Amino acid sequence: MKNTFKLALRGLMRNRRRSLVTLLAIALGFSAITLFAGYTHNVYDGLARQSIHGELLGHLTLSKRGMRKEGKLDPERYMLTANEVSAITKILQQEPHVVLISPRLAMSGLVSNGRASTIFIAEGIEPSAMERLQQNILTEREKASGMYEKVKKVLDPKHDEVVELSEGLVDMLHLKNGEQAAVLVNTLTGQANALDITVGHTFNTGNAGSNDKFAFVSLALARSLLDAEGRADRLTVLLDDVKQTVAMRDTLQAKLNAAGFDVEIQTWQELSDFYNQVHGMFDMIFGFIFSIVLTVVIMSVANSMGMTVVERTREIGTLRAIGLKRSGVVKLFTMESMLLTLIGCVTGLLITLLVRWGINVANISYTPPNSAAAVPLLVDLDTGRIIFTFFLMGIVGTLAAYMPARRAAKKDIIDALGHV
Repeated sequence: MKNTFKLALRGLMRNRRRSLVTLLAIALGFSAITLFAGYTHNVYDGLARQSIHGELLGHLTLSKRGMRKEGKLDPERYMLTANEVSAITKILQQEPHVVLISPRLAMSGLVSNGRASTIFIAEGIEPSAMERLQQNILTEREKASGMYEKVKKVLDPKHDEVVELSEGLVDMLHLKNGEQAAVLVNTLTGQANALDITVGHTFNTGNAGSNDKFAFVSLALARSLLDAEGRADRLTVLLDDVKQTVAMRDTLQAKLNAAGFDVEIQTWQELSDFYNQVHGMFDMIFGFIFSIVLTVVIMSVANSMGMTVVERTREIGTLRAIGLKRSGVVKLFTMESMLLTLIGCVTGLLITLLVRWGINVANISYTPPNSAAAVPLLVDLDTGRIIFTFFLMGIVGTLAAYMPARRAAKKDIIDALGHV
């Protein structure tokens, strides 16, 4: 084994130019895969934080069964009553991973500045719950850059009439902070109800499609407008660890069903269509890039080994003549291929670390499709995919030398020694 390793290393050093070209092909391919994997990992992490904390979805959403469909036509029937909200909250508070339980009320209607009106969609939430949900919306680096002040949403806990309007909605109605407007909605029984509101903090939804119609109001104001004292259409549950989401969903579902509550619990992933669409798209792109790079690696290694076999035919004959078996020839060339692939992968990892560092310190930002705000371009280290790529490319690169090595081993000793 030791002699095979030395011979394989000498074989690679014999034709340094070809070995270097093949090594670079492997290294750049490995680097391309791992850098894209790191970028997608950062995108997934950012989308998850945006869904859970930015969109205020929390980790779990609890509602009466049928609320999402039938509840749109008959909301009063499918709302949680004050007693149900209280009882369910007590059950949820017993779980160690639950850190926040927030009743929510969704509503829509018209908002007017006295001269013009437009539709709006609003979420009713307690101001303290809104603040707690947003604590982890950004990374520490993003918070240090001042981005948190731009994306955070704030409700005044002392003044229920102060609402939070999206920037596009404020611009459309030509309103300023502190100015008053009027909202008109239908109560649960279908009657019209209007109240004066005061424009407080404005925010950017991060989505061009909703930035001109979205609003956040205090839960008390939403209940007053809908005439739904003590009620909620759903409960938002925040956990201390996103990894506990599915397990806690199953645990809470079983406990609430046993307590006689006919409810359904959905995770943030089930509710965030945008996250699922982007995740699926990037997974497909990653698979496509991975297939192309893997093909390039296989062809490069196979071509390099094939040329090596042709050039070293007389050497192979000499080795066979002094007693090296056919299996030894196969082992020698596969060892060369394995060394070439592993060195290439290690070189690619070093390139990845260097390029990743350069990108992360360059403070590059871009505006994604359908987004109203720029986001930083960052690359993470996706350890799982790096390890998977390393082993898979090592195995594939080693196997790529099998056919050339097998052809070399089949040559007769006399023919190999007489090869020109």
